[in-house]
Amino acid sequence: MPDVSPAADEIIADIRAAGRRVTVAKRRLIEVLVAAREHLSADELTALVQRDEPDVSPSTVYRLLDEFEELGLVEHSHLGHAAAVYHLTGRAHGHLVCLGCGVTLEIPAGHFDALSRTLLEEYGFELDRHHVAISGTCASCRHARG
Repeated sequence: MPDVSPAADEIIADIRAAGRRVTVAKRRLIEVLVAAREHLSADELTALVQRDEPDVSPSTVYRLLDEFEELGLVEHSHLGHAAAVYHLTGRAHGHLVCLGCGVTLEIPAGHFDALSRTLLEEYGFELDRHHVAISGTCASCRHARG
């Protein structure tokens, strides 16, 4: 198993502080999440975990993701029609999903401020920014269309 990064060490400390055990599977999933450059589905996370820990089952990864969400370490988002994706908590952001090529762009959460206020004031609806994606067409696909 690779060395655990300082960021992963902090997350492991948070898990222990919550009174939870830190297993090999938890360590590896944390390392994968810390190293991830993008949001990953549970299946993608499972494949990455299994590279170093082939005995970790998909059901274990799903269970761990639920536990990490319960502890506030991980968030999931629904981006278009694809499976939910996961990422470490931290900087709030929104998602733009291209209907043409499927690319997902992260945007600062502040871009949702006006929409959030309008939804709350006019409809009494509170927007959950972590579970929303705006679908449309990216610049590359628009350019390719002509």
